[in-house]
Parts: sequence; C-alpha cells; structure tokens
Amino acid sequence: MTRADEDPTGRLDRLEITPRGPIAARPLVPGSKSITNRVLLLAALAEGESRLRGGLESDDTVVMRRALEAMGIGLRGERDPATGAEDWLVHGRGGRFTAPDHPLDCGNSGTTVRFLTAALTLADAPIVVDGNARMRERPISDLAAALRGLGAELTIEGESECPPIRVHGGGLPGGAARIDGSRSSQYVSAVLQAAPYAENDVELSFKDGLIVSRPYIDLTLEVMRDFGADAGWTGDDRLFVRAGRPYTARDYTVEPDASSAAYPFSAAAIAGGTATVDGVRADSQQADFKLLGLLERMGCGVTRNGDTVTVTGPTGTLRALGEIDMNDFPDAVLAYAVVCCFADGPTTIRNVYNLRIKETDRLDALETELRKLGVEATAGHDWLRIEPRPMHGAEIETYDDHRMAMSFALAGLKVPGVVILDPGCVSKTWPGYFEAFSAF
Repeated sequence: MTRADEDPTGRLDRLEITPRGPIAARPLVPGSKSITNRVLLLAALAEGESRLRGGLESDDTVVMRRALEAMGIGLRGERDPATGAEDWLVHGRGGRFTAPDHPLDCGNSGTTVRFLTAALTLADAPIVVDGNARMRERPISDLAAALRGLGAELTIEGESECPPIRVHGGGLPGGAARIDGSRSSQYVSAVLQAAPYAENDVELSFKDGLIVSRPYIDLTLEVMRDFGADAGWTGDDRLFVRAGRPYTARDYTVEPDASSAAYPFSAAAIAGGTATVDGVRADSQQADFKLLGLLERMGCGVTRNGDTVTVTGPTGTLRALGEIDMNDFPDAVLAYAVVCCFADGPTTIRNVYNLRIKETDRLDALETELRKLGVEATAGHDWLRIEPRPMHGAEIETYDDHRMAMSFALAGLKVPGVVILDPGCVSKTWPGYFEAFSAF
C-alpha cells in the first residue's frame, strides 16, 4: 500500500492500494462488535462482576463503555497472565443506572443508541441519548413506539423521529406489544435485552409479520440466555421474555467478528490464494458467516478444521449467482458487492432496504462508488444490481463509513489506482484493518 497525506490529527486522508497476486492471509480478526456491545450491556445490567475476554476495542464499543461509566457502571481492564490480552471487568448494578448531568453522546453507534434507549427505561431519572450528525438522521421511532407499548415513557427530541431521545425512566411495566421489525433488528434486540427487568413478562409480535436480519435477533437471544435470561421464540413470529429472571454476572469470551472476517474471505475470492480465520465457532449465530456459502457457490473452496475456516480463491472466474436475498446478513453486502464486480455475469442483491439507514445510505454509496470504478451499478429502493465491466482506478469516497473503506480496498487487490479516502474511518470496528490488509 502507498500512504499519502495525513490531516492535522495524524489521521490518513488517503491510502492507495497496491495490486497483488494470490494472497496467503491469516489475520487476527477482532472480536465481534455485535457481541461485544451486547455483553457489555448485559454485564452492566447483571449484579456483580463479569469478566469479558476478547472484546472489540473500537469506536462503537468505546462509546458504549463511556456511556455505561457515565451512569455509574464500573469498568476496568486487567491483563490476562495466560494470554497477555486485556480482559474487561464490568461491575454491574442489577439494572440500576445513575442519571448523568449531560446527554449520552453515542457517536454513530446504532447498537449503543438503540440498546441504551431500551435499557434506560429502567433508570430512576430521565436520561437523554444522543449521537453525531448522522445518528440524528437515523430513525428511532419504531423502537420508541414498541417501548411505549410496554408502558415506558420516552420523548423523541430530534427531527424526523430521530435522536436525541429523552428516556424518562421509572421502570418498564412490560406486557404485550407490537414492534415494526422491517427496518432494523436492533430495535427488537434492544427491547429484548431490557425485558428481563420488566415488571411483567414481555411478548413481542411483529407489524405485518416482517422481520429484517432475523439471525441478529437469534444472536441476542443466545447471549441473553448465556447470562441467565429465559427468552425465545413462540412459533415463528412471536418472542417472549420472562420477567423476574435478571442477568447473572459471568466470564464470557467474545468470538471473532463475522462482519470483519468477510473481508479476508472476500480478498481470497478476488485475488486468489487463501484466507484463514481462527476461532470461528461451528455453531456461531453471527449472520455474516453466511457469506461463506455464497463464495462457495461462486467457485471458491471453503474448508473447516475445528474452529478454523479457510477460503481458497477459485481456479477460474467467479460465477455470478444471479439474484441473491441478503436480508439476513446485510452487513456483508458491501464486501460481497465488490466480489461480484469480478464475476462472469450480473448480480442483483435484494431485500436490503435497511442499508439506507446505516452509517450512510449504503445503497446510494455503493452505486456511486462502483460506477467510479467502471462497473455498471444501479440501486433501487431495497436492491442493488451489479453488472461487471472492465475496471479502472478511482478515488473512493467512504462517507465516514468503515465498511465502505474496507470493502472498496478489496477492489484494489486487482485494479491499479484504487485510492481510499479517509481510511481512518475503519476505527469504528477494526482500527488495525489496513495494517492487517497490507499483510494479506
């Protein structure tokens, strides 16, 4: 990689990617962001001290930790003598939070804003949850409506039903409520995680029966049960959580992040060679590991040896798969879209509207930046069509979106002249991404 201009803070303004032949990558993939922010909250809600191993150190998890500390939750690091890694010790307060004298600034972390909004219904005083300019464009009304249906009191103070949101606290009565799960599974996960502390059992049904990214809800349920909750599905379209079953402090090891693992796996598909990731549980609930099935169908080799997964690039051209529904694993869409640029035909990725309400409008961003590379890309309401064309270099805008930077760097493995603007935005989930990428 060729590095160029830094801004006054030392953050890189641009990074040129150097093309290379077949790779032999075995990166240390960071812990799952999705799991880290879940277990941080559940450990804070539990009574007593939990030890969290392998937690992700990134922008999103930093703002979660700072918010919890601002509300009286004890957090400290402790070096594990066996591994040398830093564990996190979280001293939970049994669902009690102290209201800070200022709004909680959650940056652009959707999990932090949404998870805390639900959890803070348990506080004994009002607390305002806020974020950066982009977060103030990301809707929260579906979550607020569901919590009101369970008896909570909240006031959305931002424009267009977006943060900041004032959570008045006083407890969560519970009962039955309907939630709109068509835009984000994080709304559902947020309610579930607070529900064991409700006064009555909680039952959730879904508006119009629609659920986006359902595997993330299953991940939430798994983590909740690990901490002692009684929660699950009743049939295919209803959820229940038993009240009066608070979380129990425990030791917990965070597994590698499937969304991050998507990038070395995709690199092998594009450049050839192999990418190996260790620590992948065979029964992992992380949805983005479904990308492995797509890569295999395109002609890649996928092998598993215990908790190690290796992807081997195809012997010929990648096979286009036509139409793919990625509703269950939308975070993998960006990496997969770049892989599809090197396939032998067009691909349409469908049922991914919620990409429009992520860190940026990812469907529009993908269309714009893929076209810069020479690809024929068209975005619709909830779909993206990619028609491969001869590609050339370009400067890629990243929109302060970590996944845009990580994904478009993959194109530079084969295409000369790909420059990633603001590569430092990867600190949101994988601060050392480009150092790892240079070793692919």
